[in-house]
Order: sequence, then C-alpha cells, then structure tokens
Amino acid sequence: MKKYDFTLILSGSLELTEDIAEGLFDAGCDDGTPGTSEGVFSIDFHRQADSLEEAIQSAIASAKSAGYQVARVEIEAEALASHA
Repeated sequence: MKKYDFTLILSGSLELTEDIAEGLFDAGCDDGTPGTSEGVFSIDFHRQADSLEEAIQSAIASAKSAGYQVARVEIEAEALASHA
C-alpha cells in the first residue's frame, strides 16, 4: 500500500473543538489533521490505501460517519503527479 496526501474540505463553517476532533478520530480520521482557517474546515489526510481513489473514498466515508458532509477534495499538483 502507498500513502496518499490530500485534503477534505467540509461543508459549513465550523470551528474546530476538542469534541469535533475526538469525534473525527473515533470515526476513522486518525490519519488526518483537522483545522479551520477563515471559516473553512478542512482535514489534511495522509492515508494508506491501494489507490488514490480508495484513499479518498475511505476518508470521505470516515468524515460522513462522524456526521460531516464533504464539499470538495483538494490535492497538491505535485502529489497528484507522483501518484499518476
């Protein structure tokens, strides 16, 4: 398995709290770093999977199981090129 780096941007304007962070961790986002900036809530993932698609789908499923909706996925160009 390879490690894939990407960011999930969650819907809504949330402020990161300890309860939210713990809920995400318990839902399987333990390989992600949540944060907020200017009202945008994001989780930076470093997820191991067989493919980039599998990594993203499993991260989205983990965020949804914690009760959050994903607005979009962001991937740095360099990271995307290295997984092509």
